[in-house]
Amino acid sequence: MTIIICPGIHDPNLTESFILGLLSTISDSSINQKHINILVVPVQGVLTLSSLHVLHFLHDRLGSKLKSPVIFISFSAGVVGAIAAAWQWQNWGGQVKAFIAIDGWGVPLWGNFPIHRLSHDYFTHWSSLSLGSGQDNFYAEPPVDHLTMWRSPQTVKGYHVDSSVEIDTITNRLTAAEFLSSLLRNYEEK
Repeated sequence: MTIIICPGIHDPNLTESFILGLLSTISDSSINQKHINILVVPVQGVLTLSSLHVLHFLHDRLGSKLKSPVIFISFSAGVVGAIAAAWQWQNWGGQVKAFIAIDGWGVPLWGNFPIHRLSHDYFTHWSSLSLGSGQDNFYAEPPVDHLTMWRSPQTVKGYHVDSSVEIDTITNRLTAAEFLSSLLRNYEEK
């Protein structure tokens, strides 16, 4: 399973912290870490908005493995470039197993692949649903700072919600990293 990490506009150390927090949670789950390939798109500043830079990176790293399934995990402004790159990657014949947007507030998310949103508070979760989301989403409760969602997902507590029904159905309380781990476990099995 290849995970494409598309950071936002922030200190690169936050992305390293995100990956460490996610991997520490994955190591506690039944996901086989040996089969996980994490690729971080090396863009900074406004280039995080550029799907062309994301696609260039994907082509450089996975060009000969177009059919290999990928999961996008994107954050903040990085969601903009990542969703457009995911559409294009799929149009080229690539397989997008899932798209996960962390605090991609205001970014329309549609595609013929599974989409999930994680939000730093309920308002961001609720106000983003009309712009597209999948069935399984997450919001922090109590609310946290925007960058905390990326820096320390293992410390952010909140709710897994089923947004496929008219009124969100809260299914359980867990951390953002546990929610991500459960999504990855689900897609690893498919």
